[in-house]
Amino acid sequence: MKIIPAIDIIGGKCVRLTKGDYTQMKVYNEDPLEVAKMFESYGIEYLHLVDLDGAKSKGIVNYKILERIAIQTSLNIDFGGGIKSDEDIRIAFESGAKQVTGGSIALKNRDRFLSWLDRYGAERIILGADCKNRMISSNGWLEDSGTDVMDFIQSYEAEGIQTVISTDISKDGMLEGPSVELYKEIMENSKVDLIASGGVSDMDDLVTLREIGCSGAIVGKAIYEGRIQMNEIAELC
Repeated sequence: MKIIPAIDIIGGKCVRLTKGDYTQMKVYNEDPLEVAKMFESYGIEYLHLVDLDGAKSKGIVNYKILERIAIQTSLNIDFGGGIKSDEDIRIAFESGAKQVTGGSIALKNRDRFLSWLDRYGAERIILGADCKNRMISSNGWLEDSGTDVMDFIQSYEAEGIQTVISTDISKDGMLEGPSVELYKEIMENSKVDLIASGGVSDMDDLVTLREIGCSGAIVGKAIYEGRIQMNEIAELC
């Protein structure tokens, strides 16, 4: 299982939210590049980089930070947040993203998202399936939909999507454990590579996610709050 540290960006800074609430923001570092280099120093290979400014705006915002991290580290970066147009995704890849995650765009403009899947390939396009009470949320988790997470994933699996990142928003930033039952259901009803996100509080949570068959797990607040040490992650990897 890939263990993927997360860097969320607002105003150029490394932050974390609680349950996706922009009013509950905590700044952990003024320089995301410094954080990325720290991850790399422990042998980490992957990074989940989220442009939270872009997520609730009309397009990508913090691509210069993506570019700095891509140039100055060897991390394989999955970039998300604000990818809503052909120009946005072009900028993301040209700025150094190895993969791009689309959530809001996949919900609101299926044809465009599928065109990206066709153009760039399933190995570079990740489906973002972030949900609250099983319903997919979009635009930085500020908007709820009436689309069930399982239906959403299966509809795109039928179109060739291979990798899905799923966050249970109610768990995100709470350090109370991930949505294990939801992830089990997804894996029982699809063959996608599932990357679990949200709620990881300690190493036991990571072991559990590995045991149930997740292909990856994203870890954020647990690292920043010292609940998980980087040397522990290095050993599990």
